Amino acid sequence: MQSPFDAPFRHRFVIPTNHDVGASRVKGEEPCTYLCGNSLGLLPKASEALVQEEFRVWGSRAVLGHHDHPHGREWMNITDHVNPLLAELLGAREAEVACMGTLTANLHLMMNTFYKPTPDRYKLLCEGKAFPSDQYAFASQVKLHGFDPKDAIIEMFPRQGEFFLREEDILEVIEKQGSSITLAIFSGVQYYTGQWFPMPSITKAAKAQGCICGWDLAHAIGNVPLSLHDWDVDWAVWCSYKYLNSGPGGIAGLYVHERWNQEIPRYAGWWGHDPSTRFLMPPIFSPIQGAQGLQMSNPSVLGVASLLGSLRLFKEAGMVERLRVRSVELTAHLERLLVRSAYFVPPHDAAFDGPRSTPSSRFYYYHTSAANSRGSQLSLSFFSSDTELMPKAPRCIRLAPIALYNTIQDCENAATY
Repeated sequence: MQSPFDAPFRHRFVIPTNHDVGASRVKGEEPCTYLCGNSLGLLPKASEALVQEEFRVWGSRAVLGHHDHPHGREWMNITDHVNPLLAELLGAREAEVACMGTLTANLHLMMNTFYKPTPDRYKLLCEGKAFPSDQYAFASQVKLHGFDPKDAIIEMFPRQGEFFLREEDILEVIEKQGSSITLAIFSGVQYYTGQWFPMPSITKAAKAQGCICGWDLAHAIGNVPLSLHDWDVDWAVWCSYKYLNSGPGGIAGLYVHERWNQEIPRYAGWWGHDPSTRFLMPPIFSPIQGAQGLQMSNPSVLGVASLLGSLRLFKEAGMVERLRVRSVELTAHLERLLVRSAYFVPPHDAAFDGPRSTPSSRFYYYHTSAANSRGSQLSLSFFSSDTELMPKAPRCIRLAPIALYNTIQDCENAATY
């Protein structure tokens, strides 16, 4: 039986060497200890090969590649190869998923579609300190509708002395203020703390109050199991260059529950048009049924090919449901090693100004130890001096052992160095 600490797909990735990344404490051409997959996933060798194939097709077929492709990936239909795999990762139906665009552009598209404030119901509920691009999008959307972000955006923060939001606190705000909230949008997994929000209960509570519920899944897709359709999520957006390993700035995607197919307004673009008549260039827009009818322009073939190489690895590995077992074990092992460190300060002591006799390079963690409340990431904050327990500008290091390619040795290296 395979051990959770085995990494059977590690050899399918290109791992930088210590020399490549300029490591100072370890030298040579050995693979570096890479725990940054929460920020940028490693390069799958299959992605590299598929992108090179597309370059060759571009060179040999040129414009004909849109309809005649030697590998059966005609460019006009290339997202048909990734949408089923994305749907499987998301727990969605294929027609509810569209591989397209970039994360913040898709977020704006979804907010343009679903944020419909009225004088009495105009507020947006989110976690405090969401990823900055999300915060900018929220504030700009609110302003565009004539509201003051300070009044219209309800940001939720952890209780004093805590580092992550309690489920009961979120549900209480929804219950008490739901009649004024038109849109609830949280991160599936919080980018800074690594908290995996209770998506089913938040979605259910928000919808019970008549709110639209959307999710930013940038740090959730490919990291934790998802069941968007069954959870009745209205919409979601994500990027693919983190846990999905599609490469820097890789193509993103969006999800819209099928019940909205006939109700939402369409921001039309030619790639959302019925593909059977798209190249006849008709003057009247005829949308594809479902989320793919929201596509604007033709997708980057190179970006889709890179994503496809990674998604095929996920499929071969049994998708997130199987990888999750290994992910939980790896993250728990790394946590155990870090907690044993002489430099570790328990979170309670850090939050409540505890003992100051610890070493100058001491650290505490932001994350929760409950596996069902976090993904693969651990967030460590380092103190700046012996006399200042709670630094004004904490130095945070996020470590994410990735089930597809990290090993127990990576965890031990990280704890050692």
